[in-house]
Amino acid sequence: MKKKILIAFIAFVITACTIISSSVVSVKADSSPMSVNAKSYLITDFDMTTEIASNEKDKRLPIASMVKIMTLDLIFDSIDEGKLSLEDEIQVSENANSMGGSQAYLDAGVSYKAEELIKSIIVASANDSCVAMAEHLAGSVDAFVALMNQKAQSLEMHDTHFVNCTGLPAPNEYSTAADVLKMTRDLMTHERFFDYSGIWTFDFLHPSGRVTTLTNTNKLSRFYNGCDGGKTGYTSEALSCLSATAKRGDTRLLCVVIGAPSSKIRNAEVTKLFNYGFANFENKKIFSFDDAKNTVAEVINGKPSRIKVVPECEIYRFGARNVHSGAIDVRFVPGTVEAPVAVGDVVGKFEVYENGELLKSVNALASEGCDRMSFMDIIGDIAKRW
Repeated sequence: MKKKILIAFIAFVITACTIISSSVVSVKADSSPMSVNAKSYLITDFDMTTEIASNEKDKRLPIASMVKIMTLDLIFDSIDEGKLSLEDEIQVSENANSMGGSQAYLDAGVSYKAEELIKSIIVASANDSCVAMAEHLAGSVDAFVALMNQKAQSLEMHDTHFVNCTGLPAPNEYSTAADVLKMTRDLMTHERFFDYSGIWTFDFLHPSGRVTTLTNTNKLSRFYNGCDGGKTGYTSEALSCLSATAKRGDTRLLCVVIGAPSSKIRNAEVTKLFNYGFANFENKKIFSFDDAKNTVAEVINGKPSRIKVVPECEIYRFGARNVHSGAIDVRFVPGTVEAPVAVGDVVGKFEVYENGELLKSVNALASEGCDRMSFMDIIGDIAKRW
């Protein structure tokens, strides 16, 4: 009898544990974004210091037109380096004209302004514009792709290999969700990108007078509150992909989805991930410009000998909402500063510590300038000390 009771009790416990375990899984699935209908995904803060949610983030997959993120990154690098102007005339080759897929329908043998081609890549994912820009900047697509792979290595994108500048299907071209976000972040450090990423539709004017109306492939730039940039992709192999950013208040997030069954599902999954991120995480300001108002740096042979300093940017800490951070301590670490000093010169750094551990550091800049002491100033200073 006792044995039967014991067996019945054990069966009850096992059944109860199964029910409890099942309910925990279902609650987790309902309250978190882990059930995402895609081959791979990743969502982080903009600095990529906190992983909010992910699945198969390091799995090598085809990424379709998200390849163009690197194409655009190199284009904006060239502008910053003075190698390219928005007003430059870009000659369109027969090769560029022959591109299939998404395009601006460029005319071969004529020239377009670089800015118009850049805009068509960001808004409409134009393959022909990508090839025209690649040939202009590097002499050939192959040479440009070599630069793409070189830049990928500099960004520590060790699971990425580019074969072309468009993302059109090609053997041995792949990346990962983690690597895609690395190049997305790098692209979005170019502020000019945001001049075009929010454009919904525009008329692309050809030199002949012909007009092609181009519409943004990233629907979230219009229909998701805070989304101001992204790059879509689709091929039958890669399926639907999107790497995007969204900002609300002081919080900016990065999100990528690779291999969703359709563009509708892709957009819904990125929306779900963004909603989860903004609902549960935030960027908290821990050191403002005003907090540094009494900070000064000593200046060797400076007149005056002390100047006020400010951080190059206000300092934030990204973390979960309603969770108190540890003890925060911000320290000014002065550099060796010699006169003369101009406003904006780096004179040291501000280091942020949490519970005694270094969290981050930013440059400290001179908020006022000072001249170098003259010979008579030095003599006078010596006399005062006497």
